[in-house]
Amino acid sequence: MEITKIALCCIFILQGCLLGVSVQLKVHQIFMITTPLNQLWLYDTTLRDGTQREGLSVSIEDKLRIAHRLDELGIPFIEGGWPGANPKDGQFFQQLQQNPLKQAEAVPFCSTRRPHTKAADEPMLQAILAAGTRWVTIFGKSWDLHVTAGLKTNLEENLAMIGDTIEYLRSQGRRVIYDAEHWFDGYKQNPDYALQTLKAAATAGAEWLVLCDTNGGTLAHEVSQIVKDVSCQEIHQIGIHTHNDSEMAVANALAAVMAGAKMVQGTINGYGERCGNANLCSVIPNLQLKLGYSCIGEHQLSQLTEASRFVSEVVNLAPDEHAPFVGISAFAHKGGIHVSAVERNPLTYEHIQPELVGNQRRIVISEQSGLSNVLAKARTCGIELDKDHPQARQILQRMKKLESEGYQFEAAEASFALLMYEALECRQQFFKVQGFQVHCDLVEVEATTNSLATVKVSVNGKNILEAAEGNGPVAALDAALRKALVNFYPQIADFELTDYKVRILNGNRGTSAKTRALVESGNGQQRWTTVGVSSNILEASYQAVVEGLEYGLLLHFQAEKLLKV
Repeated sequence: MEITKIALCCIFILQGCLLGVSVQLKVHQIFMITTPLNQLWLYDTTLRDGTQREGLSVSIEDKLRIAHRLDELGIPFIEGGWPGANPKDGQFFQQLQQNPLKQAEAVPFCSTRRPHTKAADEPMLQAILAAGTRWVTIFGKSWDLHVTAGLKTNLEENLAMIGDTIEYLRSQGRRVIYDAEHWFDGYKQNPDYALQTLKAAATAGAEWLVLCDTNGGTLAHEVSQIVKDVSCQEIHQIGIHTHNDSEMAVANALAAVMAGAKMVQGTINGYGERCGNANLCSVIPNLQLKLGYSCIGEHQLSQLTEASRFVSEVVNLAPDEHAPFVGISAFAHKGGIHVSAVERNPLTYEHIQPELVGNQRRIVISEQSGLSNVLAKARTCGIELDKDHPQARQILQRMKKLESEGYQFEAAEASFALLMYEALECRQQFFKVQGFQVHCDLVEVEATTNSLATVKVSVNGKNILEAAEGNGPVAALDAALRKALVNFYPQIADFELTDYKVRILNGNRGTSAKTRALVESGNGQQRWTTVGVSSNILEASYQAVVEGLEYGLLLHFQAEKLLKV
């Protein structure tokens, strides 16, 4: 089948040459001619629909970084925004012309022309053409309610708006994707008119007709049946665009594909307006690994987790730790029976191999853990233990005792690693804190609090006394420790405190309640979390900060040792 398609493509070009006709087929066009039957086309709208999420804002530089990362992931279509609607989106496409994508098609987004005007005279369409892309996406109204109540025009004029806009863009050499906004609601209310809007777009030259569940209220069985109804019309290539207001976006996208849709629109991490869009981080592996469709290459699929976390980092939103496929907890095992079974055969509690999507199995340590958790966790730290090792049960009992006191090792795996090293008498002591003091001054005029921390540290038998200021007691303490140690361990300058959380464990005790402090640290390549517990919030924080520095040094010297080997 594929050889035949390629041969036809070559014949087409040869015929053009014999007839003296210039035939130009871009790589993208050739790829469409040679597309296998199970090929699906992914369309990412993170940079347009995704940025409509409340609390999400990105710069032009952020958008460019995300676009190029999605290009590397193998996404064929990347929607970059609405040029003309705001300066940022117009500048994005201008800069993209200077640094183009390698394989993906950048796509601007726009509405049809306004009622009772001409598309050629529409300023917003000129901004779309100025974006300089091969493809454009135009959305139009499918629901008669929106035509009469929203656009305040008649049904015939809406059809003219769709047709005139697409015909004009086609006359300017653009290929068009038509997004049928509110398609499912419109079809359920007035199927005949909804189909007329699709036919108007297809007749005018749109190559893709994307059915949009804009309000996100349609269920999977409805999506399946309606997509089948449209497919029977043999209008054109069908796509699907779903929102997650009913927690059905991914399921609806899959249902549409199984009913005949060949393009799936969505966003990385499901970002989008209100409750979000179909999450491509779930859509892609479900389609490719479960249903056998071809979306992106296997190597690119193994980068999915990294891409998900990259985008969340750029948009400055915390990753969803429990997200399917790409979340840090997606393949985490906590119960002792589960861990024991997974150690024998991962299929017992894992629906796919985590490495297929670039994730990894994690063994979680908690008071619910059994000996198998400890043994498995020890292996991830390069420690080989068996159930008969005298320290194995000692580590388990020590961990459970500390958890009963308020420690939480499933959220502080670095502290658990240090606990294991200590039990096995191989915990390296890089430094020892002899004591610390923290002094806080409230400047009422400026309404600020200044903190001064003094620490006394011993390194290789040498005592160092240092002081540092901070905007709070923990910041001052952290700064003083780093200042005291950096001359001995220069790599500490690369460590940073990336997160700090405090939890009151027994609130009924008021201000004398026990506090748990979690400190996340990083070195630019790795992150690790440590924990401290005390009725004194500064002491709890001190424990976590000190162990964070200690574990960072441990990672550095372990990596250095591996490089020497």
